[in-house]
Amino acid sequence: MRRKSVSYAKYGYIFCIPFVLAFLIFSLYPTIYTAVIGFTDFKGLGRTEFNFLENPFQNFVTILKNPSFQQSLINTGIIWIINFIPQILLALLLTAWFTNNRRKLKGQGAFKVLFYMPNIITAATIAILFQSLFGYPMGPVNDLFARLGLSDGSINFLIQRWTARGVVAFIQFWMWYGYTMIVLISGVLGMNPELFEASEIDGATGAQTFFFVTLPNLRTILVYTLITSLIGGLQMFDIPRLFLNGGPDSATLTTSVFIYNQAFSGSYLYNRASAASLMMFAIISVLSAIVFYVMRDRDAARIYKMNRKLEKEYKKAEKATRGAVR
Repeated sequence: MRRKSVSYAKYGYIFCIPFVLAFLIFSLYPTIYTAVIGFTDFKGLGRTEFNFLENPFQNFVTILKNPSFQQSLINTGIIWIINFIPQILLALLLTAWFTNNRRKLKGQGAFKVLFYMPNIITAATIAILFQSLFGYPMGPVNDLFARLGLSDGSINFLIQRWTARGVVAFIQFWMWYGYTMIVLISGVLGMNPELFEASEIDGATGAQTFFFVTLPNLRTILVYTLITSLIGGLQMFDIPRLFLNGGPDSATLTTSVFIYNQAFSGSYLYNRASAASLMMFAIISVLSAIVFYVMRDRDAARIYKMNRKLEKEYKKAEKATRGAVR
């Protein structure tokens, strides 16, 4: 007798229901609601009703003309750039170091844990730590400078614009270079080991292997790293907010801190905070698209276009042959 097969597909959908419900209630609905109130007059603590503006883009125009928002965009870009460049360079250097089979480095696991450790420490803890390190008038950094004879030991690092930005950028770099390193190492370990064996047989040096074998095959992972870093950098909030609260003189005021201040720091301008959030979403989307376009695999794209062209020509010839036979 033919046995009736049992389908377990429905159980997969059943197990997905809790996640789908949580996503709809706690993620999708707030996102749509935030997008909607950007076109309204919704502001004020405890208020629930709102009306759509006659000029639906009034909040966006107001935010774009806001000097604080303009400054926050500049600050966010500067802090992200000066922390991401050394972050990716150090992560690539450590990746080359840990994945070099010729060196046979011992204790790799311990080093990886130490490098990744700052990423799992809470932002509040790190903010308190660096406030203590750069304390004024007494602190470890001031004491070190005094012992080295570089100053009298009473420099207030956190009241100077560029010094404050540099400290925030260093904190971001210190927190995230280990994570970037782990992602890159995972990408290298996922490559075909025959590539490295072939390069070694051909007499390539470690540097040549890294630049001409590893990096070209790491393109996809590098794109992922750049995109996620870009998104995280433009949403930078916890360290600037907890460490210096946007100061001094708005030097570390990032767009996320600006949005928070608009929505929750006394003014409760939810509509303008929503408009600023939507503009940041648009900026991130455009920059991500540019990164994807610039770092695309041109050879793969060229081969894809060629295959599509040949496929169309084949279908056209096949159609013409059928018409001639009839």
